[in-house]
Formats: sequence, C-alpha cells, structure tokens
Amino acid sequence: MGIDLLEQLQDNLPLNKGHLLLSSENKKTGLVLVDLVNGFCTTGCGNLAPQVPNQQINVMVEESTRLAREFSARKWPMLAFLDTHYPDKPEPPYPPHCIVGSGEENLVPALEWLEDDPNVVIKRKDCINGFIGSIQKDGSNTFVDWVRANDIQQVLVAGICTDICVLDLVVTVLSARNRGLIPPLEEVVVYSQGCATYDLPLHVAKNISGAFPHPQDVTHHMGLYFAKSRGAEIVDKISFI
Repeated sequence: MGIDLLEQLQDNLPLNKGHLLLSSENKKTGLVLVDLVNGFCTTGCGNLAPQVPNQQINVMVEESTRLAREFSARKWPMLAFLDTHYPDKPEPPYPPHCIVGSGEENLVPALEWLEDDPNVVIKRKDCINGFIGSIQKDGSNTFVDWVRANDIQQVLVAGICTDICVLDLVVTVLSARNRGLIPPLEEVVVYSQGCATYDLPLHVAKNISGAFPHPQDVTHHMGLYFAKSRGAEIVDKISFI
C-alpha cells in the first residue's frame, strides 16, 4: 500500500525537481544544514535515531557532507542547526532526545570538522523551527544576521527531517522573505537527496501505544511538496562550476 500511495503522490503531486549550478558568479549562496546530529542520524543513538541502518538517512548525511566540503573549499558561508535540549525542557509531542551531554546533540562524525571551520556558524536550537530557535533574548535573529552579514541571496537547505524541522524552517524563511524581513535573501532551494526523514510504518506504529504512523518515503515526498507549494525550489542534482 505504501508503494502505491507514493506512486499516486508522485503522479498527482509532482515535484519537477531541477538541477542547481553553483558558481561564484551566480547568486551568493549560503548552505544551511538542519540537525545533522547523532540523535537523528546515527544508528541506535537515542529515541529518535534510526534503530537499524537507513539508506535514505545515510545518503542524506553523505550528500550534506559533500556539499559542506565544497562550500568550505570555496570559503562560502554555512550555518548548521543542532537540535539541543535540556532534561527539564521537553519538546512535545516527541520523547526525550538530543539532551545536553548525551552526545545525541552533537554533529555526526562525518561533519564534526564543521566545529572548527571559520566559514560556519553553529546554532544550537531548542525547538523544531530553526528560524524561531534563532531568536535571541535581545530580539535579534541568528539566521537573519547570518544572511545579512554574508549578503546571501540564496539559501540551499539540507538535513533532517524533511517534513518537520526542514519544512518548518523553509516555510518560515519564505514568509519572512515575503515580508522583506531578510534582505537580501531572494531564493530558498531544498536539495531532495540531501534531506531525509524517519521511518515508522503503519504496521509498526499500530503496535506502539501513542505512536503516529510515519512512512518514510511518503512523508519525505510530502515535505518536499509542501516546501515547493510555499515557494521553495526543489532540486535533485547540484553541480559546482
């Protein structure tokens, strides 16, 4: 049934994915990596990590790492969101995850080097929406400040989960852009191969009290579709010139 549903979604809600060519002569582009932390990506590392190796998540980590290496080599700006929580501040409706000191809140091994890269802004966030999580006590916003400081005209987004943290960030940034709150930002691009979500099929969820079904391929497509319907460009190939 899951495969049939995915085929119906692809037929009736096509994404028409594009090919993004990046060069220093095109729009100034910044890379945003959403929650590439152990607690979401490393097998067996917490309540929301995959319990067995997951192909979609593995590809997402590989592609995000490739992009980060390319951006770093060119000294292009990057921002990495890291989901991070304290034990006394849960994030409903999800079970405890990415707790400070657990190791779940840290970058996956393939991207640990970002901590020392001068082109990267690391932003720990305590909520699903990275834009909201970027709001500081003085009213400033880390994401907005990063865009302005680097004259970013286009953001390229990758990470996890496609239909949750990635989608919330993308639609909020698009709304803020439409209101003129993030100059000089013009475009938001989502890389489908660089995104992933978790898998909880119906036949598994129905045996877990309070669990909500979440078939991976279907919800991944839905996340990309809603991002596109709100104005993001969806690409499945990225080349550097």
